[in-house]
Amino acid sequence: METLYLIFSVGAAFLAFTIFALKGKSDDGKNLPPGSMGWPIVGESIEFLFGKPENFVFKRMRKYSPDIFKTYILGEKTAVICGPSGHKFLFSNEQKYFTAFRPHSMQKMFRSYKAAAPTASAAPAVAQPSRDEESKVIRSPGFLKPEALVRYLGKMDSITQEQMKAYWEGKDEVKVYPLAKTLTLSLACRFFLGIDDSERIARLVSNFDDVTVGMHSLIINFPGTTFYKATKAADALRKELRIVIQEKKAAMAAGGPMHDILSHMIVASDPSGKHMPEAEVADKIMGLLTAGYSTVATAMTFFMKYVGERPDIYAKVLAEHKEIADSKKPGDFLEWEDINKMKYSWNVLYEVMRFTPPLQGTFREALTDFTYAGYTIPKGWKVYWTVSTTNMNPQYFPNPEKFDPSRYEDLNAFPAFTLVPFGGGPRMCPGKEYARLAILTFVHNVVKRFEWEVLFPKEKITGDMMPTPEKGLPVRLRRH
Repeated sequence: METLYLIFSVGAAFLAFTIFALKGKSDDGKNLPPGSMGWPIVGESIEFLFGKPENFVFKRMRKYSPDIFKTYILGEKTAVICGPSGHKFLFSNEQKYFTAFRPHSMQKMFRSYKAAAPTASAAPAVAQPSRDEESKVIRSPGFLKPEALVRYLGKMDSITQEQMKAYWEGKDEVKVYPLAKTLTLSLACRFFLGIDDSERIARLVSNFDDVTVGMHSLIINFPGTTFYKATKAADALRKELRIVIQEKKAAMAAGGPMHDILSHMIVASDPSGKHMPEAEVADKIMGLLTAGYSTVATAMTFFMKYVGERPDIYAKVLAEHKEIADSKKPGDFLEWEDINKMKYSWNVLYEVMRFTPPLQGTFREALTDFTYAGYTIPKGWKVYWTVSTTNMNPQYFPNPEKFDPSRYEDLNAFPAFTLVPFGGGPRMCPGKEYARLAILTFVHNVVKRFEWEVLFPKEKITGDMMPTPEKGLPVRLRRH
Protein backbone atom coordinates (compact mmCIF):
# COMPACT_ATOMS: atom_id res chain seq x y z
CA MET A 1 0.00 0.00 0.00
CA GLU A 2 2.67 2.50 0.99
CA THR A 3 4.70 1.74 -2.14
CA LEU A 4 1.73 2.87 -4.26
CA TYR A 5 1.58 6.17 -2.41
CA LEU A 6 5.32 6.57 -2.90
CA ILE A 7 4.90 6.18 -6.66
CA PHE A 8 2.21 8.87 -6.69
CA SER A 9 4.42 11.07 -4.54
CA VAL A 10 7.35 10.74 -6.93
CA GLY A 11 5.08 11.68 -9.82
CA ALA A 12 3.78 14.72 -7.99
CA ALA A 13 7.32 15.66 -7.05
CA PHE A 14 8.26 16.30 -10.67
CA LEU A 15 5.65 19.04 -10.78
CA ALA A 16 7.57 20.82 -8.05
CA PHE A 17 10.96 20.61 -9.75
CA THR A 18 11.28 24.37 -10.07
CA ILE A 19 10.82 24.82 -6.32
CA PHE A 20 13.50 22.28 -5.61
CA ALA A 21 15.90 23.92 -8.06
CA LEU A 22 15.38 27.35 -6.57
CA LYS A 23 16.05 26.03 -3.07
CA GLY A 24 19.51 24.99 -4.18
CA LYS A 25 20.57 28.36 -5.61
CA SER A 26 21.59 29.80 -2.25
CA ASP A 27 24.37 27.19 -2.13
CA ASP A 28 25.89 28.15 -5.49
CA GLY A 29 29.59 28.94 -5.35
CA LYS A 30 30.25 26.87 -2.24
CA ASN A 31 32.55 23.89 -2.33
CA LEU A 32 29.91 21.34 -1.41
CA PRO A 33 30.76 17.70 -0.69
CA PRO A 34 30.42 15.19 -3.54
CA GLY A 35 27.16 13.31 -3.83
CA SER A 36 23.73 13.37 -5.40
CA MET A 37 20.53 15.13 -4.35
CA GLY A 38 18.46 12.47 -6.09
CA TRP A 39 14.94 13.10 -7.34
CA PRO A 40 13.19 16.45 -6.93
CA ILE A 41 11.51 16.87 -3.52
CA VAL A 42 11.87 13.24 -2.34
CA GLY A 43 15.62 13.25 -3.03
CA GLU A 44 17.13 9.90 -1.99
CA SER A 45 14.71 9.30 0.89
CA ILE A 46 13.19 6.14 -0.55
CA GLU A 47 16.53 4.36 -0.83
CA PHE A 48 17.58 5.68 2.59
CA LEU A 49 14.47 4.34 4.31
CA PHE A 50 13.74 1.18 2.35
CA GLY A 51 17.21 0.13 1.26
CA LYS A 52 18.66 -0.02 4.78
CA PRO A 53 20.41 3.17 6.02
CA GLU A 54 23.74 1.42 6.57
CA ASN A 55 23.77 0.09 2.98
CA PHE A 56 22.80 3.55 1.76
CA VAL A 57 25.79 5.09 3.57
CA PHE A 58 28.37 2.42 2.64
CA LYS A 59 27.46 2.63 -1.04
CA ARG A 60 28.02 6.40 -1.11
CA MET A 61 31.20 6.25 0.96
CA ARG A 62 32.65 3.97 -1.72
CA LYS A 63 31.32 6.07 -4.60
CA TYR A 64 32.02 9.61 -3.35
CA SER A 65 34.20 9.83 -0.25
CA PRO A 66 34.92 7.84 2.93
CA ASP A 67 34.78 11.11 4.88
CA ILE A 68 31.68 13.03 3.78
CA PHE A 69 29.02 13.16 1.07
CA LYS A 70 25.88 15.16 0.36
CA THR A 71 22.36 13.88 -0.20
CA TYR A 72 18.74 14.97 0.13
CA ILE A 73 16.73 12.86 2.58
CA LEU A 74 13.56 13.30 4.59
CA GLY A 75 12.98 16.74 3.06
CA GLU A 76 16.40 18.19 3.90
CA LYS A 77 19.75 18.89 2.25
CA THR A 78 22.03 16.70 4.28
CA ALA A 79 25.75 16.09 4.72
CA VAL A 80 26.65 12.62 5.99
CA ILE A 81 29.84 12.73 8.05
CA CYS A 82 31.62 9.38 8.25
CA GLY A 83 34.30 7.53 10.18
CA PRO A 84 36.05 8.19 13.51
CA SER A 85 37.32 11.60 12.41
CA GLY A 86 33.76 12.58 11.53
CA HIS A 87 32.52 11.35 14.90
CA LYS A 88 35.20 13.38 16.67
CA PHE A 89 34.44 16.52 14.67
CA LEU A 90 30.73 16.25 15.36
CA PHE A 91 31.02 15.46 19.07
CA SER A 92 33.62 18.19 19.60
CA ASN A 93 31.62 20.97 17.99
CA GLU A 94 28.14 20.68 19.47
CA GLN A 95 26.53 24.12 19.79
CA LYS A 96 29.49 25.64 17.93
CA TYR A 97 28.59 24.27 14.51
CA PHE A 98 25.66 21.97 15.29
CA THR A 99 22.40 21.83 17.16
CA ALA A 100 19.83 19.06 17.51
CA PHE A 101 17.44 18.38 14.67
CA ARG A 102 14.76 15.82 14.22
CA PRO A 103 13.05 14.86 10.96
CA HIS A 104 9.77 16.53 10.08
CA SER A 105 7.87 13.29 10.72
CA MET A 106 9.04 13.41 14.35
CA GLN A 107 8.26 17.11 14.64
CA LYS A 108 4.69 16.48 13.56
CA MET A 109 4.21 13.57 15.97
CA PHE A 110 5.81 15.34 18.93
CA ARG A 111 3.96 18.47 17.97
CA SER A 112 3.94 20.71 21.06
CA TYR A 113 7.66 21.41 20.82
CA LYS A 114 9.98 21.14 17.86
CA ALA A 115 13.55 21.66 18.90
CA ALA A 116 14.09 18.77 21.27
CA ALA A 117 14.42 15.34 19.73
CA PRO A 118 14.46 11.99 21.48
CA THR A 119 17.85 11.00 20.11
CA ALA A 120 19.49 7.95 21.59
CA SER A 121 21.70 5.12 20.54
CA ALA A 122 20.50 2.53 22.94
CA ALA A 123 18.80 4.31 25.78
CA PRO A 124 16.42 7.11 26.69
CA ALA A 125 17.34 10.59 25.61
CA VAL A 126 16.70 13.88 27.30
CA ALA A 127 15.78 17.28 25.94
CA GLN A 128 18.18 19.25 23.82
CA PRO A 129 19.78 22.45 25.16
CA SER A 130 17.42 24.54 23.05
CA ARG A 131 14.80 23.63 25.64
CA ASP A 132 16.71 24.56 28.78
CA GLU A 133 13.79 24.14 31.13
CA GLU A 134 13.20 20.54 30.05
CA SER A 135 16.87 19.65 30.27
CA LYS A 136 17.00 21.19 33.74
CA VAL A 137 13.97 19.19 34.90
CA ILE A 138 15.48 15.89 33.87
CA ARG A 139 19.07 16.53 34.87
CA SER A 140 18.77 18.55 38.07
CA PRO A 141 17.11 15.84 40.20
CA GLY A 142 19.82 13.52 38.86
CA PHE A 143 17.39 10.83 37.72
CA LEU A 144 19.81 9.37 35.20
CA LYS A 145 22.93 9.53 37.35
CA PRO A 146 24.29 6.26 38.77
CA GLU A 147 23.71 7.32 42.37
CA ALA A 148 20.02 7.85 41.60
CA LEU A 149 19.65 4.77 39.43
CA VAL A 150 21.11 2.52 42.11
CA ARG A 151 18.03 3.25 44.24
CA TYR A 152 15.87 2.06 41.35
CA LEU A 153 17.88 -1.12 40.72
CA GLY A 154 15.96 -3.26 43.23
CA LYS A 155 12.65 -2.26 41.65
CA MET A 156 14.08 -2.93 38.19
CA ASP A 157 15.11 -6.42 39.30
CA SER A 158 11.70 -7.00 40.90
CA ILE A 159 9.80 -5.98 37.75
CA THR A 160 12.07 -8.16 35.60
CA GLN A 161 11.51 -11.16 37.85
CA GLU A 162 7.74 -10.62 37.77
CA GLN A 163 7.82 -10.53 33.97
CA MET A 164 9.88 -13.73 33.86
CA LYS A 165 7.34 -15.53 36.04
CA ALA A 166 4.38 -14.21 34.07
CA TYR A 167 5.60 -14.64 30.49
CA TRP A 168 8.66 -16.92 30.40
CA GLU A 169 8.55 -19.59 33.09
CA GLY A 170 6.56 -22.70 32.20
CA LYS A 171 6.81 -21.99 28.47
CA ASP A 172 8.56 -24.26 25.98
CA GLU A 173 8.81 -21.52 23.37
CA VAL A 174 8.56 -17.72 23.51
CA LYS A 175 8.98 -14.83 21.10
CA VAL A 176 11.69 -12.69 22.62
CA TYR A 177 11.09 -9.34 20.95
CA PRO A 178 7.46 -8.79 22.07
CA LEU A 179 8.35 -9.84 25.61
CA ALA A 180 11.42 -7.60 25.69
CA LYS A 181 9.26 -4.66 24.59
CA THR A 182 6.68 -5.36 27.30
CA LEU A 183 9.46 -5.48 29.88
CA THR A 184 11.23 -2.32 28.78
CA LEU A 185 7.98 -0.36 28.53
CA SER A 186 7.07 -1.53 32.04
CA LEU A 187 10.45 -0.37 33.33
CA ALA A 188 10.21 2.96 31.50
CA CYS A 189 6.65 3.64 32.72
CA ARG A 190 7.68 2.87 36.29
CA PHE A 191 10.82 5.00 36.09
CA PHE A 192 9.47 7.98 34.13
CA LEU A 193 5.80 7.95 35.15
CA GLY A 194 5.74 6.10 38.45
CA ILE A 195 2.98 3.70 37.33
CA ASP A 196 2.89 -0.09 37.80
CA ASP A 197 -0.39 -1.02 36.11
CA SER A 198 0.75 -3.88 33.84
CA GLU A 199 -2.51 -4.11 31.87
CA ARG A 200 -2.48 -0.39 31.20
CA ILE A 201 1.12 -0.60 30.04
CA ALA A 202 0.46 -3.62 27.81
CA ARG A 203 -2.22 -1.67 25.96
CA LEU A 204 0.37 0.95 25.01
CA VAL A 205 2.90 -1.38 23.35
CA SER A 206 1.41 -1.37 19.85
CA ASN A 207 1.06 2.42 19.94
CA PHE A 208 4.70 2.86 20.87
CA ASP A 209 5.68 0.44 18.10
CA ASP A 210 3.85 2.52 15.51
CA VAL A 211 5.36 5.78 16.82
CA THR A 212 8.86 4.31 16.80
CA VAL A 213 8.57 3.10 13.21
CA GLY A 214 7.06 6.40 12.08
CA MET A 215 9.72 8.65 13.58
CA HIS A 216 11.77 8.34 10.40
CA SER A 217 9.20 8.15 7.62
CA LEU A 218 7.95 10.07 4.63
CA ILE A 219 5.09 12.42 5.51
CA ILE A 220 2.41 10.65 3.49
CA ASN A 221 -0.72 10.97 5.59
CA PHE A 222 -3.09 8.46 4.03
CA PRO A 223 -4.69 5.43 5.74
CA GLY A 224 -2.33 2.47 5.60
CA THR A 225 0.92 4.46 5.46
CA THR A 226 3.57 4.34 8.14
CA PHE A 227 3.21 8.04 8.94
CA TYR A 228 -0.60 7.86 9.19
CA LYS A 229 -0.42 4.96 11.65
CA ALA A 230 2.29 6.75 13.64
CA THR A 231 0.30 9.97 14.02
CA LYS A 232 -2.81 8.06 15.08
CA ALA A 233 -0.73 6.15 17.64
CA ALA A 234 0.86 9.38 18.91
CA ASP A 235 -2.60 10.91 19.38
CA ALA A 236 -3.73 7.87 21.35
CA LEU A 237 -0.62 7.98 23.54
CA ARG A 238 -1.01 11.71 24.08
CA LYS A 239 -4.59 11.18 25.24
CA GLU A 240 -3.56 8.42 27.67
CA LEU A 241 -0.65 10.47 28.99
CA ARG A 242 -2.91 13.46 29.65
CA ILE A 243 -4.98 11.17 31.90
CA VAL A 244 -1.81 9.97 33.65
CA ILE A 245 -0.72 13.60 34.18
CA GLN A 246 -4.07 14.51 35.73
CA GLU A 247 -3.90 11.47 38.00
CA LYS A 248 -0.35 12.41 39.00
CA LYS A 249 -1.40 15.98 39.80
CA ALA A 250 -4.21 14.71 42.01
CA ALA A 251 -1.84 12.32 43.81
CA MET A 252 0.71 15.10 44.35
CA ALA A 253 -1.99 17.42 45.69
CA ALA A 254 -2.85 14.71 48.22
CA GLY A 255 0.76 14.56 49.38
CA GLY A 256 1.95 11.72 47.17
CA PRO A 257 5.70 11.17 46.59
CA MET A 258 7.63 12.78 43.73
CA HIS A 259 10.01 9.99 42.82
CA ASP A 260 9.63 10.05 39.05
CA ILE A 261 10.48 12.39 36.18
CA LEU A 262 6.82 13.15 35.42
CA SER A 263 6.27 14.63 38.90
CA HIS A 264 9.22 16.97 38.52
CA MET A 265 8.21 17.93 35.00
CA ILE A 266 4.73 18.88 36.21
CA VAL A 267 6.08 21.31 38.80
CA ALA A 268 8.88 22.65 36.60
CA SER A 269 8.58 26.23 35.46
CA ASP A 270 10.34 28.49 33.01
CA PRO A 271 12.20 31.66 34.15
CA SER A 272 8.92 33.57 34.22
CA GLY A 273 7.46 31.09 36.72
CA LYS A 274 4.96 29.56 34.31
CA HIS A 275 4.47 25.81 34.39
CA MET A 276 4.58 23.73 31.22
CA PRO A 277 1.16 23.09 29.65
CA GLU A 278 -0.12 19.52 29.98
CA ALA A 279 0.13 18.99 26.21
CA GLU A 280 3.82 19.89 26.28
CA VAL A 281 4.50 17.66 29.28
CA ALA A 282 2.70 14.81 27.50
CA ASP A 283 4.81 15.24 24.36
CA LYS A 284 8.06 15.38 26.29
CA ILE A 285 7.19 12.29 28.30
CA MET A 286 6.12 10.48 25.13
CA GLY A 287 9.53 11.24 23.62
CA LEU A 288 11.35 9.96 26.69
CA LEU A 289 9.29 6.77 26.87
CA THR A 290 9.79 6.10 23.16
CA ALA A 291 13.55 6.50 23.44
CA GLY A 292 13.75 4.42 26.63
CA TYR A 293 11.66 1.62 25.22
CA SER A 294 12.52 0.42 21.74
CA THR A 295 16.30 0.63 21.70
CA VAL A 296 16.71 -1.15 25.04
CA ALA A 297 14.34 -3.91 23.92
CA THR A 298 16.29 -4.28 20.68
CA ALA A 299 19.58 -4.75 22.54
CA MET A 300 17.99 -7.39 24.80
CA THR A 301 16.53 -9.23 21.82
CA PHE A 302 19.74 -9.42 19.83
CA PHE A 303 21.64 -10.51 22.93
CA MET A 304 19.29 -13.51 22.97
CA LYS A 305 19.91 -14.12 19.27
CA TYR A 306 23.70 -13.96 19.20
CA VAL A 307 24.32 -15.67 22.54
CA GLY A 308 21.73 -18.34 21.73
CA GLU A 309 23.76 -19.17 18.63
CA ARG A 310 27.06 -19.38 20.55
CA PRO A 311 27.10 -21.97 23.39
CA ASP A 312 30.71 -21.05 24.22
CA ILE A 313 29.74 -17.43 24.90
CA TYR A 314 26.61 -18.50 26.77
CA ALA A 315 28.73 -20.67 29.10
CA LYS A 316 30.95 -17.71 30.02
CA VAL A 317 27.97 -15.43 30.63
CA LEU A 318 26.27 -18.11 32.76
CA ALA A 319 29.40 -18.63 34.89
CA GLU A 320 29.56 -14.88 35.60
CA HIS A 321 25.92 -14.71 36.66
CA LYS A 322 25.93 -17.96 38.61
CA GLU A 323 28.72 -16.60 40.78
CA ILE A 324 26.63 -13.48 41.46
CA ALA A 325 23.46 -15.48 42.14
CA ASP A 326 25.28 -17.86 44.49
CA SER A 327 26.55 -14.94 46.55
CA LYS A 328 23.04 -13.68 47.32
CA LYS A 329 20.44 -14.79 49.86
CA PRO A 330 16.97 -15.89 48.70
CA GLY A 331 14.85 -12.84 48.02
CA ASP A 332 17.80 -10.46 47.64
CA PHE A 333 17.71 -8.12 44.66
CA LEU A 334 20.62 -7.04 42.52
CA GLU A 335 22.87 -4.29 43.88
CA TRP A 336 25.32 -1.92 42.26
CA GLU A 337 28.26 -4.15 43.16
CA ASP A 338 26.62 -7.03 41.30
CA ILE A 339 26.23 -4.95 38.15
CA ASN A 340 29.91 -4.02 38.27
CA LYS A 341 30.81 -7.73 38.31
CA MET A 342 29.09 -8.29 34.96
CA LYS A 343 32.11 -7.23 32.92
CA TYR A 344 32.06 -10.08 30.40
CA SER A 345 28.31 -9.71 29.92
CA TRP A 346 28.73 -6.03 29.11
CA ASN A 347 31.48 -6.89 26.63
CA VAL A 348 28.99 -9.22 24.97
CA LEU A 349 26.50 -6.34 24.81
CA TYR A 350 29.12 -4.09 23.20
CA GLU A 351 29.49 -6.71 20.48
CA VAL A 352 25.70 -7.01 20.16
CA MET A 353 25.45 -3.25 19.62
CA ARG A 354 28.34 -3.31 17.15
CA PHE A 355 26.73 -6.09 15.13
CA THR A 356 23.18 -4.71 15.27
CA PRO A 357 23.03 -1.08 16.43
CA PRO A 358 19.65 -0.50 18.14
CA LEU A 359 19.55 2.90 16.42
CA GLN A 360 21.40 3.61 13.20
CA GLY A 361 22.06 7.31 13.63
CA THR A 362 20.80 10.80 14.42
CA PHE A 363 20.55 14.22 12.83
CA ARG A 364 21.97 17.66 13.57
CA GLU A 365 21.47 21.09 11.98
CA ALA A 366 24.34 23.36 10.94
CA LEU A 367 24.26 26.59 12.98
CA THR A 368 26.68 28.30 10.59
CA ASP A 369 28.71 27.54 7.48
CA PHE A 370 31.58 25.23 8.40
CA THR A 371 34.32 23.34 6.60
CA TYR A 372 35.10 19.66 7.02
CA ALA A 373 37.43 17.43 4.96
CA GLY A 374 37.95 20.34 2.56
CA TYR A 375 34.24 20.89 1.85
CA THR A 376 31.82 23.56 2.99
CA ILE A 377 28.52 22.70 4.68
CA PRO A 378 26.11 25.66 4.49
CA LYS A 379 24.19 26.99 7.46
CA GLY A 380 20.80 25.31 7.77
CA TRP A 381 21.88 22.05 6.16
CA LYS A 382 21.30 18.90 8.18
CA VAL A 383 24.11 16.58 9.24
CA TYR A 384 23.58 12.85 9.67
CA TRP A 385 25.97 10.62 11.55
CA THR A 386 25.78 6.87 12.02
CA VAL A 387 27.67 4.31 14.08
CA SER A 388 27.73 2.00 11.07
CA THR A 389 30.58 3.84 9.35
CA THR A 390 32.99 2.38 11.91
CA ASN A 391 31.23 -0.67 13.39
CA MET A 392 31.84 -3.04 10.48
CA ASN A 393 35.09 -1.55 9.20
CA PRO A 394 37.92 -4.15 9.31
CA GLN A 395 40.40 -1.31 9.76
CA TYR A 396 39.06 -0.85 13.27
CA PHE A 397 37.46 -4.24 13.99
CA PRO A 398 39.43 -7.15 12.49
CA ASN A 399 37.15 -9.87 11.11
CA PRO A 400 34.13 -7.62 11.60
CA GLU A 401 31.66 -10.38 10.63
CA LYS A 402 32.81 -12.51 13.57
CA PHE A 403 30.88 -12.12 16.84
CA ASP A 404 33.74 -11.82 19.33
CA PRO A 405 33.21 -10.22 22.77
CA SER A 406 36.91 -10.69 23.60
CA ARG A 407 37.56 -7.57 21.46
CA TYR A 408 36.56 -5.43 24.44
CA GLU A 409 38.91 -6.86 27.04
CA ASP A 410 41.05 -3.80 26.36
CA LEU A 411 38.90 -0.86 25.29
CA ASN A 412 42.04 1.20 24.84
CA ALA A 413 42.95 -1.04 21.91
CA PHE A 414 40.42 0.76 19.72
CA PRO A 415 41.20 4.03 17.98
CA ALA A 416 39.27 6.89 19.53
CA PHE A 417 35.73 7.44 18.23
CA THR A 418 35.41 4.04 16.55
CA LEU A 419 33.16 2.46 19.18
CA VAL A 420 30.38 4.96 19.92
CA PRO A 421 27.10 3.08 20.57
CA PHE A 422 25.99 5.87 22.91
CA GLY A 423 27.29 8.79 20.88
CA GLY A 424 29.80 11.18 22.39
CA GLY A 425 30.59 14.71 23.49
CA PRO A 426 27.97 16.90 25.21
CA ARG A 427 25.20 14.79 23.67
CA MET A 428 26.52 11.42 24.77
CA CYS A 429 23.39 9.53 25.67
CA PRO A 430 22.51 10.53 29.25
CA GLY A 431 20.52 7.32 29.57
CA LYS A 432 23.55 5.07 29.08
CA GLU A 433 23.57 3.92 32.71
CA TYR A 434 19.81 3.37 32.71
CA ALA A 435 20.18 1.19 29.61
CA ARG A 436 23.11 -0.70 31.11
CA LEU A 437 21.17 -1.50 34.28
CA ALA A 438 18.00 -2.53 32.43
CA ILE A 439 19.82 -4.78 29.96
CA LEU A 440 22.16 -6.42 32.49
CA THR A 441 19.27 -7.02 34.91
CA PHE A 442 17.44 -8.79 32.08
CA VAL A 443 20.56 -10.80 31.18
CA HIS A 444 21.01 -11.89 34.80
CA ASN A 445 17.44 -13.07 35.14
CA VAL A 446 17.18 -14.87 31.83
CA VAL A 447 20.58 -16.58 31.97
CA LYS A 448 20.21 -17.93 35.50
CA ARG A 449 16.84 -19.46 34.56
CA PHE A 450 17.23 -20.77 31.02
CA GLU A 451 19.25 -22.13 28.21
CA TRP A 452 17.69 -21.38 24.82
CA GLU A 453 17.81 -22.30 21.18
CA VAL A 454 17.15 -19.76 18.42
CA LEU A 455 14.53 -21.45 16.23
CA PHE A 456 15.14 -19.45 13.05
CA PRO A 457 18.83 -18.49 12.86
CA LYS A 458 18.31 -17.01 9.39
CA GLU A 459 15.27 -14.98 10.45
CA LYS A 460 14.95 -11.83 8.35
CA ILE A 461 15.74 -8.55 10.08
CA THR A 462 13.39 -5.81 8.94
CA GLY A 463 13.06 -2.14 9.82
CA ASP A 464 14.92 0.92 8.62
CA MET A 465 16.43 2.97 11.43
CA MET A 466 15.63 0.35 14.08
CA PRO A 467 16.20 -3.37 13.38
CA THR A 468 13.34 -5.79 14.01
CA PRO A 469 13.32 -9.63 13.77
CA GLU A 470 10.50 -10.43 11.37
CA LYS A 471 9.10 -13.34 13.41
CA GLY A 472 9.80 -11.77 16.82
CA LEU A 473 12.84 -14.05 17.47
CA PRO A 474 11.18 -17.31 18.60
CA VAL A 475 13.37 -19.36 20.95
CA ARG A 476 12.97 -22.76 22.61
CA LEU A 477 13.58 -22.59 26.36
CA ARG A 478 15.06 -25.21 28.66
CA ARG A 479 14.96 -24.52 32.41
CA HIS A 480 18.14 -25.11 34.41
